[in-house]
Amino acid sequence: MIEQTVDIPTKHGATTTFIAHPERDGPHPVVMFFMDAPAIREELRDMARRIAAAGYYVMLPNLYYRKGVLELKDLPPLPDAEARARMFELMGSITIPLIMDDADALLDYADRDPAASKGKIATLGYCMSGQYAINFAARYPERVAAAASIYGVQLVTDRPDSPHLAAQKAKGELYFACAEHDVYAPMETVQALDQLVKSKNLNAEVELYEGVHHGFAFPQRGAVYDKPAAERHWERLFSLWKRRLS
Repeated sequence: MIEQTVDIPTKHGATTTFIAHPERDGPHPVVMFFMDAPAIREELRDMARRIAAAGYYVMLPNLYYRKGVLELKDLPPLPDAEARARMFELMGSITIPLIMDDADALLDYADRDPAASKGKIATLGYCMSGQYAINFAARYPERVAAAASIYGVQLVTDRPDSPHLAAQKAKGELYFACAEHDVYAPMETVQALDQLVKSKNLNAEVELYEGVHHGFAFPQRGAVYDKPAAERHWERLFSLWKRRLS
C-alpha cells in the first residue's frame, strides 16, 4: 500500500489530504472520501485504507483547513458541551460551494497523478458530507459514476443547491444509507428523499438501516456503532463501485 499526506492547493489555501492506493496494478479508480463533522482522525484513515486495499485511489481531504484545523484532538481540550459546540461551529463554516471548489482541486490533482485513473470516479460522504458527495456527482455528471451518502444530513432543504435537487442532475448511480434513529436526518427527510427518487425514477437507492443510529458505521463511536450494519454498508459500497468503476 502506498500512503502519503499532501497539501493540495485550492482557491482558498491548501487542504491537507490523506491519499492511499495499492502499490501495484494501477492506475486505480478515484474514490473521493469526504470526512464527517468530527474531522480527520485515524479512524477515517483506516477506512480509507480499507477502500484502497480493494483497488482504489482514495483521497481524504481536510475540509476544515480554512479554520486552521486538521484533527480535533489537537485543539485545546474543552468540556464536552463546549467541544461539541466548537465542532458544530466548524461544520457551519463550510458550504456546498466551498467544498465543490475543494473537490475541483482534488480532481485536478488526481488527474495529474499517474497512480490515479483518468476515468470514472466515485464520491463518498458521511454525516455532514453526504451532501457534498451527491452535489459533486451533479457537478461532474459525466465523470462521477457513483456517489454515496451514509447517514447524510441536510439532503432535502429549500436551498437551490439542495442535494435532493442535485440528485436529479447526476448521471451516476446514487446510494443513500439512512439510519432509522437519526435526529440529524429524521424519518420525514428520509421519506421525502425516497419519494423523490421513486417519483423521478432516478438511478438511486434510499436504504433504511432499521434499528440503528446516526454514526453506525464508525467503530469508535461507542454504543452507536453497529457492526452488522457497518459491514452491510461496506458490502453496498464495494458492490456499487464494482458495478460503476470497473
